[in-house]
Amino acid sequence: MTSLTLVRRVRARPSIVFEAMTTAEGIAHWWGPDQGEPVLHAEADPRPGGTYRVRFRTHDGAEHESSGEFLEVTPLTRIVMSWRWTLGGADPGISRVEIVLRPVPEGTEITFTHAQLADEESRHSHEGGWNGAFDKLEAYLGGRA
Repeated sequence: MTSLTLVRRVRARPSIVFEAMTTAEGIAHWWGPDQGEPVLHAEADPRPGGTYRVRFRTHDGAEHESSGEFLEVTPLTRIVMSWRWTLGGADPGISRVEIVLRPVPEGTEITFTHAQLADEESRHSHEGGWNGAFDKLEAYLGGRA
């Protein structure tokens, strides 16, 4: 098993970033790797034991869906959830996503870790996907500090 960690800074308060990451409306604006491609469906119940499901389209026209359970939710600072592909991507099983939000003068620092990935190929693929999604998140939040 391997993991991926990304650190990004966005120009938005932690409360705004947290909402974008835990509500269906917020997720619908940024999930998925490709700019201009829509989230087709998003649902989220952000509490320990609550679930999420997100379906999105990529530039090649393929649809992908991931789902999981919220394992820990600490408002404004931390989200931990299970992750599994349910459509599209290769499904090597359940992995774990941890998101830590920290206020910084220009907005929020996001430390994102996707752990328990099957191998380096999976880590590399997820790295590209998550970087694209975080590019979309930055564009969506666009200076709401």
